[in-house]
Amino acid sequence: MDQTLPRPETITDMVENITRQKGDKTAIVYLGQHITFNELLERSQRIAEGLRRLGIGEGDRVSLWLPAVPAWLITYIALCRLGAVAVATNTKFRSSEVQDIVSRSQAKAIIMWPGFKHIDFEGILSDIDPTALTALQTVILYSEDKTEPAHHILGRNTASYHALEQSPPYTANHASPESGCNVFTTSGTTKAPKLVYHKQSATAGHLYDISRAFGLDQPGKSVLHMIPFCGVWGFDQGMMTLASGSTLYIMPFFDPAEAVRLIQAHQITHTSASDEAVRCLMEVNDTPIPFPSLEFVGFAAVGGGSSQDLVLEATRREITLRGLYGSSELGALFSLQSEALPPQDRTQGGGICVNPETQVRARDTQSGNILPHGERGEIEIKTPSRMVGYLNNPEATQAAFTEDGFFKTGDLGYTRDDGSWVFLSRFGDAIRLSGFLVSPAEIEGYIETHPAVSEAQVVGVQQARKIWLCAFIIPADGTELDRQSLRQYCEKGMAKYKVPQHFEPIDAFPVTLSANGNKIQRAKLRNMAESIMHRSLTPTT
Repeated sequence: MDQTLPRPETITDMVENITRQKGDKTAIVYLGQHITFNELLERSQRIAEGLRRLGIGEGDRVSLWLPAVPAWLITYIALCRLGAVAVATNTKFRSSEVQDIVSRSQAKAIIMWPGFKHIDFEGILSDIDPTALTALQTVILYSEDKTEPAHHILGRNTASYHALEQSPPYTANHASPESGCNVFTTSGTTKAPKLVYHKQSATAGHLYDISRAFGLDQPGKSVLHMIPFCGVWGFDQGMMTLASGSTLYIMPFFDPAEAVRLIQAHQITHTSASDEAVRCLMEVNDTPIPFPSLEFVGFAAVGGGSSQDLVLEATRREITLRGLYGSSELGALFSLQSEALPPQDRTQGGGICVNPETQVRARDTQSGNILPHGERGEIEIKTPSRMVGYLNNPEATQAAFTEDGFFKTGDLGYTRDDGSWVFLSRFGDAIRLSGFLVSPAEIEGYIETHPAVSEAQVVGVQQARKIWLCAFIIPADGTELDRQSLRQYCEKGMAKYKVPQHFEPIDAFPVTLSANGNKIQRAKLRNMAESIMHRSLTPTT
């Protein structure tokens, strides 16, 4: 990439700048289709005009309930041109989650692919109370066979994504540095996920920084994309590739054999993967040096178990894994570990921040003092890529920052004297499930909507390389817990990865009595869950 490329103030600037330089180069490869930067820009302009005709304008929010397909990125770029905001919605979400996000974000439209992986998206929407979606006007149906919608959904008009693509290009630009552009979800201690709101200048600047930190500004680079765009990790990886002028190879869902084929056939240089994905790739190709073209593998251990053996095996086979860090509030690929570190240090979360203005410190949560290098505490970060705040939640936004503007990450770690830092674990009860951070309170809140449930507590315990969820249930008066019925209720309303593996009735939760009120002993519940798990996994003789 031309080193004189200016730092963009908006997403529209970013895309137009790189298109002027790389117009005829392939930007995206998807299922054998090649999309150049010129085509990417024009298609986004056509979608912008189609959305404008549907009434989408500055400040409006649109739910992108799509898998990793080019249309996700094209629509995002179109929304930014209009000064509108993309609300990232996970395709694994079910009725209660979609209703919550679309309702609280006040999304004016939702875009979905009804037939993707045989998921009944229309059925999921049919379980939503239409009156809860006060702002929703249009449901836009994406299809790769370009079928035309012929009915209403949730009492709203439907539109064909294919028809939007036939619109004339819209070349006007309503983007500004202060325009909103993204809403992501994040979990904490609340029953409903917080909605993280970002603006264009911070997002465009972050994409500019990470594309250089990851070496994508050099000629001949390419990225294999194996993760959803609905999370900050997938979003930032996809968009940084486009920002750099490199080629993005998109997989709509993870298929290890197809991923190996793409890496080998196209000499892919960069990718990012979880511990489970890396393990799958090495199992598919068991040759001594399976991926000689790969220069960079961004790494995150999200499976819940120790990744030490995996890291050593990858190193032996010349796969260089480098630990990452990111969050919905700060952006993904926010920092990365040095390639020069020993394997176990190199694959820890944290590292050197991609933006040189970023400040990282660790605070002692007991004394409130800032800690010297090497001492563990809560990590606090001040950076230009930080969120604007939690949408429609000023109290949570204020609580998330220190008086001098540092974001309180809720993560345990320590700083190093070379300017880097190390992430160790989360504070509190948040659990990493399928790569997404989930609050037990969110799962508990949904379970407690079942008429047979009075109260619920959910804990996670380690099972091999995965987290096993156990829900302790105090049944409603006069009812008996029907585990199968409760499981079906959860599967209908929540993403599958949030559904507990076990439901256990209990008369009362263990508590600690104090003058400030009773506190549930979650550590004791975890011990009880471990005993239940071992009993359920131990064969009877």
